[in-house]
Amino acid sequence: MPRLFGTDGVRGVANKDLTPDLVLALGRAAGLVLASHGGDVVVGRDTRLSGPMLESALIAGLSSAGATVRVAGIVPTPAVSWLTVEVGARAGAVISASHNPVADNGIKFFSEEGLKLPAGIEDAIEARMAEVTHELPIGLDVGRVEILADAGAGYVKHLLASLERPFEDIKVVLDCAFGAAWALGPLVFREAGAEVIAINAEPDGARINVDCGSTSLSQLSKRVVEERAAVGFAFDGDADRVLAVNERGEPVDGDRILGLAAMHLKDRDELNKDIVVATVMSNLGFRRALEEHGIEVLSAPVGDKFVAEAMAEHGAVIGGEQSGHIIFGAHARTGDGLLTALKVTEIVTSARRPLSELSSFFEAYPQVLINVEVSSKDRLQSEEALWVEVAAIEETLGQEGRVLLRASGTEPLVRVMVEAASEEAARAAAEKLADSVRKHLA
Repeated sequence: MPRLFGTDGVRGVANKDLTPDLVLALGRAAGLVLASHGGDVVVGRDTRLSGPMLESALIAGLSSAGATVRVAGIVPTPAVSWLTVEVGARAGAVISASHNPVADNGIKFFSEEGLKLPAGIEDAIEARMAEVTHELPIGLDVGRVEILADAGAGYVKHLLASLERPFEDIKVVLDCAFGAAWALGPLVFREAGAEVIAINAEPDGARINVDCGSTSLSQLSKRVVEERAAVGFAFDGDADRVLAVNERGEPVDGDRILGLAAMHLKDRDELNKDIVVATVMSNLGFRRALEEHGIEVLSAPVGDKFVAEAMAEHGAVIGGEQSGHIIFGAHARTGDGLLTALKVTEIVTSARRPLSELSSFFEAYPQVLINVEVSSKDRLQSEEALWVEVAAIEETLGQEGRVLLRASGTEPLVRVMVEAASEEAARAAAEKLADSVRKHLA
């Protein structure tokens, strides 16, 4: 049986792959593993239509295991991470499929430290789900369900405390993607002193991520230029990541956000060990530019969980992904889109330089990514003939390029990524490898 947990929790089409029955069993098993002798578990969700249905099932499972469920309502994923630590809970859980389409949903858990679960704990939860019987609490030992009052307000206060001073005379545009940032995003920026234009800022789970947010920047780019704003930010459905748009309407991805933040910290002598953690997807140009600035780039697998683990291992204070998950270690344990947007705005205002200038510190190598649908992504590592072809292409590219093949953590896909000195060389190599993946795995 394939592993239930993927790169970022359990995810699938709601009411098909991710049924209330499955979520009930998952919640009960998670409660028994994460809060084995009772205790609080914070639960939040995004705006998806299937959210209340799966929230009810998850709450039932957790309380069946004896956990007291503290319901935070619609809040960003990083708010649940922070709240878990703030209220002294044994664990946290979020019902969201992040940037995925409306029909999808997912469940991800946090430890009592506000960190995403290591693989060993996820395996323990799956093992509990497979057990036929459980000795469950009864009577007064059954878990209670309580509303976590002012969850959003407490999180906003926490975010504002990360800023050195209020913003002055800056206009920002926020694309809230009809998701978890719909209310708190505009609120925290206004509380910070910015002039805010908010778009797609309704709790509409039927339109979450639809032609908006971090997966579609065109609306935001147009609005930033029209409003003559200094910067725009696009969140995903659960607001744990963000992409930016500069004053010209040009996109600013996670590599550029991470790099400008790291250099800002280094200039202030706050970049511990002069290191930053990125993932294997980060652009080669980004890596070389930071090294020229005296910053060592450490690599982690894709997923902000792995970035956080590498940060803890090496003592890094900042890390992130090209996709926009950025972890500011002094303020968060996981990727936080609202926090990142606030910190980028703070850097722009303190530097008194436009974002277009601050983010132009490297020339990106052309990067081509092809997603190949396969029947068995688990065979990727064992297909020796495929890896011989990868090695041959790597040798051809030499020092002016690189190749990355990895299985998706949530979909039946193998992602083929090639960087090279020219777009033509990158695309030719990527298409050749994609054909090889289809031949060996599809």
